Amino acid sequence: MNNPDAYYQRSEVSNSDLTALKELLHPRPVFGDREAAFRFGSIVDAIITEPSRVDFLHMTIDGEPVNEDEFLHAREMQRALRAEARRDPFLAKVLECAETQRYMVNKAQEFENGGFQFTLDTRCKWDWWLDAPHFGGDLKTCAAATQKEFEDAVDFFDWDRSRAWYMDIAKSDKDFIYAISKKNCNIFKLFINRGDAIYSRGREKYEDLAFKYWCFAL
Repeated sequence: MNNPDAYYQRSEVSNSDLTALKELLHPRPVFGDREAAFRFGSIVDAIITEPSRVDFLHMTIDGEPVNEDEFLHAREMQRALRAEARRDPFLAKVLECAETQRYMVNKAQEFENGGFQFTLDTRCKWDWWLDAPHFGGDLKTCAAATQKEFEDAVDFFDWDRSRAWYMDIAKSDKDFIYAISKKNCNIFKLFINRGDAIYSRGREKYEDLAFKYWCFAL
């Protein structure tokens, strides 16, 4: 399933570019089928944040058929998120009011590494963006079964880095992640504020990789 959005052909540096650089510089063992996990996450993203791309009757996305088991599993996770929204007023407001798949570009964003200043053209694409309060958040699928496992995944998969990256492109002071467990459909959430431990850890990660990216781009 290929997303036809031209955003992915843009030339600015994205958090995914930093991930690719990290994997090139610091390869580590891959557990499980990463391609399958990415495909399934894309199905869930489309169903929840881009339903106009989905034909729910024929189980297709962008006109392409989707594996029935994966589609039905994704629908189960969508229902779990909607059920959580009935208990979580903030999530309910996000699902009702947020702009989905909003992309942002920051030309000549300024960075610093050890006192050395440089710039990169950067981009990001929000799963959810709330214009009035000027912050957004991310939707994740995960293999975690508990909140602790989810929080460990935030560090392991560098989701903290992505949230700091997005916050600094948007110049927002808040951020959030909602994650749906592929194991039991539990909903996990994390709220991030500029300057807190998660933001600071994520920013430290991206500043190091952004400098290395700048060096390789010379």
